[in-house]
Amino acid sequence: MKRIKRTGIIILFILVMMLSACSSKNTNGEDSKKGGKTVTLEIGSWRTEDKAGYEKLIKKFNEKYPNIKVEFKPSKSTEYNTILNTALKSGGGPDLIQLRPYAPTAELAKSGYLEAIDGLKGLERFPDSALQASKGEDGKQYGVPLNISTTQMFYNKKIFQKLGLEEPKTWDEFIQLNKKIKQEGIIPIALGSKEGWLLSAAHGIIGPALYGGNDFVDQISTGKTNFTSPEFINSIKAMDELKNYFPDNYEGLGMDDIQTLFFTEKAAMFPTGSWVIEQLLKMNPNLELGYFPMPSAVGKEPTITTWVDGSYGINANSKHKEEAKKFLEFMTSDEFGKLFTKEFKMISAIPGIESDDALVSSLSKAIEEKPTPYMILVYFTGGNPTTKATLETELQGMYLGKKSPEEVAKAVQKSAESWFKPFQ
Repeated sequence: MKRIKRTGIIILFILVMMLSACSSKNTNGEDSKKGGKTVTLEIGSWRTEDKAGYEKLIKKFNEKYPNIKVEFKPSKSTEYNTILNTALKSGGGPDLIQLRPYAPTAELAKSGYLEAIDGLKGLERFPDSALQASKGEDGKQYGVPLNISTTQMFYNKKIFQKLGLEEPKTWDEFIQLNKKIKQEGIIPIALGSKEGWLLSAAHGIIGPALYGGNDFVDQISTGKTNFTSPEFINSIKAMDELKNYFPDNYEGLGMDDIQTLFFTEKAAMFPTGSWVIEQLLKMNPNLELGYFPMPSAVGKEPTITTWVDGSYGINANSKHKEEAKKFLEFMTSDEFGKLFTKEFKMISAIPGIESDDALVSSLSKAIEEKPTPYMILVYFTGGNPTTKATLETELQGMYLGKKSPEEVAKAVQKSAESWFKPFQ
């Protein structure tokens, strides 16, 4: 009798343990198909407008990895750097970090905040020119390229047609069409100087027309010329002259203001990046959006300004690095590239990914034929404050009437000399 009771107790104990194991498995979120516990990855980004699109990308990722939960948690673009750096310094931050390209990524890597990803499956798909945007000073790779950004002069096709205007082929034609638009009581160029980055972006579009595009970039990036050269000063003078075609009170206008002026069709042109296409068309589905390469003032070819933007890297303090690598591997796939291009109307950094959107497809072709690098971003984001930030601050001062173009150029050169090796 005692033996029977003892056997019963043992059997009961085994059943309890089995039920407990099943309960534990469910509590830990173990997936019966994948056999691993559920983990949560957080993505940090400056693209608050992309949340809906990322939900679709994450859903596609979860078809293969249902036990890896991914949360897209962006911050406002102007606050992103501060929020990210504060979190990283305290040992926190998102698992996956959207990386500002070139020097900022190298600085994060140098500080030990990023995990090197050399050897990651899929990296071999990208050309070295794309990978450079997220390399460290040590030559290691710290990010997967996300997209190719472009900046150009967008224009409202209906306004151009109404006024009998054509895309300008020369700088003089560009100035003349600005005059014509202004005479008709329409704002020619939607640009404001409240936010400094708007000015460096606009200069990235307009500057090459005056300093000569790629030839000048090659010379200044190797120290054969500098920012006090006549070519660069002329590019600042052109920026100053174009203020005659900006909106009234442009000194107080930021991105939201000028974007609104354009999609409400109060402004004919908008010097900005390819990343706004989706948002502009959401705000005004009837907007007939065109663009033109910036025509040269010095007899060169017209240019489209381009660079690799928004790579993604892994936080060195992440507790889920292996799972984060799975997401980065997903970002190198055609499946990701096609869905990204479709949802965001941007040019994927993955070679060979085509867009069904005519405008995006046209821009993709243009950067194969007429590319010039966003010089101040690609080569001059070093220093403290950075040379890029110095250009922005000085241009703001110029538009407030406190700086001459020559003084802007001199300040930019002084900044670059403090850290840029070819100038030392």
